Amino acid sequence: MALDPEVAKNFATAAAISIGSIMPSFAIGRIAAKAMESIGRNPESASKLQTPMILAVAFAEAIAIYALVVALVIKFV
Repeated sequence: MALDPEVAKNFATAAAISIGSIMPSFAIGRIAAKAMESIGRNPESASKLQTPMILAVAFAEAIAIYALVVALVIKFV
């Protein structure tokens, strides 16, 4: 039984966005957890940790956006 090319594209799209969004979500959660742990240990460091934490979250979120772009390319090309 052969798989229709359109169905295969739909499966590839779903796989790309689901796999591509799982790890960045774990990374964002881990970044936030470690930042909160660090702030809990040393509350004075909150201002020093905020900017690098936001930057790291933005980089992790960029990976999810790349996965979305790949999924859209698979879907529409």
